[in-house]
Amino acid sequence: LALVQALQSMQYNKRLSKDPLRFLIGAVSVGIVNGQPVLDLDYAQDSTAQTDMNVVMNDQGDFIEIQGTAETKPFNAAQLNSMLSLAHDGIQTILKAQQRALHATEQPA
Repeated sequence: LALVQALQSMQYNKRLSKDPLRFLIGAVSVGIVNGQPVLDLDYAQDSTAQTDMNVVMNDQGDFIEIQGTAETKPFNAAQLNSMLSLAHDGIQTILKAQQRALHATEQPA
């Protein structure tokens, strides 16, 4: 958000002619804890997770990064899909909050 606001300010003050950003991004952690997929692992969950994964997506629904590790036992395709679905939903919530915050602080053109 800070980067977007800084770039908007630079455009407003004519220091940039166009916005260099192509999209917003959001990131979350997901994992398998006690056999269940979990969104936004806290420290206690992360330290005991069977699987730990970080997912980054843009506001077009495209993946930028998926990084996951089977910490204590392998995970299967159904668990992977479940974690990716949770991550998608969590990131959509983050992106909507970013868009609301940006619209609330827009500078006049």
